Amino acid sequence: MTAEIPGITRAGTGFDGTEGTVWNILGQTYYPKQSCESSFAFEALSPPGTFVPPHIHPTQDEYILMLEGTWKLILDGQTQFASAGDLVRMPRGIMHGYFNESGAPARAFFWVTPGRRLHDLFKALHNLSDVDEVVRLSKAHEVDFLPPPA
Repeated sequence: MTAEIPGITRAGTGFDGTEGTVWNILGQTYYPKQSCESSFAFEALSPPGTFVPPHIHPTQDEYILMLEGTWKLILDGQTQFASAGDLVRMPRGIMHGYFNESGAPARAFFWVTPGRRLHDLFKALHNLSDVDEVVRLSKAHEVDFLPPPA
């Protein structure tokens, strides 16, 4: 992990050493905006019907600023909804997941602290469609997906 680099990551682009980086992760588009030892930030575009199932970051606090649309969230076992302008706070160790069930696209800005291995995980997940491999790689990068409910 490196120190913070001064500069601007332009709207509609991502930064991963070169401008223009975009990751496709299970149907969602991720733009890395910033990455250093102390934090990692990215923008996510979620088409209707996409989701990230419940999981835990045991070593990171995570935040989501909703920019457009609405997500259903599962936060520590409770169902809640977040819309444009809302900030979602997920302390390390808290189970969370989000679902775009609104019928419209949603866009959000995420950041985690410390950055740890999440940036490397997203690079590894780009264009991967095997869900079992996504779960395996996630575990190796300090993200623990929970089994589906019975």
